[in-house]
Amino acid sequence: MKKIALCCIMAACLSFAFYPLQSKAAKEKVTTTAVDSKTTELQKAKTLLLRLNEIKAMDQATMLPGEKKNLKNEVLTIKQQLEELGGGIYLSVGAAILILLLLIILL
Repeated sequence: MKKIALCCIMAACLSFAFYPLQSKAAKEKVTTTAVDSKTTELQKAKTLLLRLNEIKAMDQATMLPGEKKNLKNEVLTIKQQLEELGGGIYLSVGAAILILLLLIILL
């Protein structure tokens, strides 16, 4: 009985979460801006990777120590920028536990 009641409560909560529907026009506008931002991010990432390859191809044996230090700093900043562009899906520990508990209860 508890299991059925819990399933009904969860279904009701989930149905309220998805209740507001967006119009088709609003979805199209959001997707076009998202695609544009993704393409610019990809182009920026490609240019950063090209610069990293140029730095790796350089002959560092003939460089002065100051130039090597500048290149090292540039490589570090490029790597940080690439990490920021990479993004990712972050899931907190509490959310992971909640999802696992829901899966155990429902299945």
